[in-house]
Amino acid sequence: MMSPSGQPGHAEAAEADSHAKGCRGAEREVRAATKPEISLDRRAVLTRRIRVLVATTITYNVCEAAVAITAGRFASSTALIGFGLDSAIEASSAAAVAWQFSGHDPEARERITLRAIAVSFFALAGYVLVESIRTLSGTAEPRPSTVGIALAALSLLVMPVLSAAQRIVGRELGSASAVADSKQTLLCTYLSGILLAGLLLNSLFGWSWADPLTALVIAAVAIKEGREAWRGERCR
Repeated sequence: MMSPSGQPGHAEAAEADSHAKGCRGAEREVRAATKPEISLDRRAVLTRRIRVLVATTITYNVCEAAVAITAGRFASSTALIGFGLDSAIEASSAAAVAWQFSGHDPEARERITLRAIAVSFFALAGYVLVESIRTLSGTAEPRPSTVGIALAALSLLVMPVLSAAQRIVGRELGSASAVADSKQTLLCTYLSGILLAGLLLNSLFGWSWADPLTALVIAAVAIKEGREAWRGERCR
């Protein structure tokens, strides 16, 4: 609705401001960091590098998911099982980026890839929320898991390295989807830290409530990142 003076009303101004904030995310980063021109040879090198990083992320997450889910079943740990399912979601995000860069025109697949990453963020947030509520309600009493503690500690070291490498290459290449995927890898780092803290507190003190409370914060972060990835294609 227009105001009597012919200027946009408060509703339109608020909507515009909301849209501008929603566009701050992966595309804002690539606009700020991408060089005006990238040679074809350099673009080819960066594209190959993205493929290697994506393949490494997928391989690690598949192995991580298998170990976490198996250890979680032995320890009756919903946290470990949830972490394993998160790894599967992370692998699907990396696979989406791999699919994008498998074609001759990766930019043409950018929108679909961003949407796939956004959906995986929302799925992750939903699962973490449900499992946190279940744990807080006392329906799950996980036993200590040495394997789970070791896996969480390893992921806490590996994931930041993969995330940083993905973001550096994605920003130089100007790929919002690669940057968005690096954010999800970083989110997996946060979950690794939460899982490690929860397993240690449960093992040492029996404080099973610490993990789900912190996981609720991670769920909120996942929703925020999912919204940014979903809106990324409209930020051009």
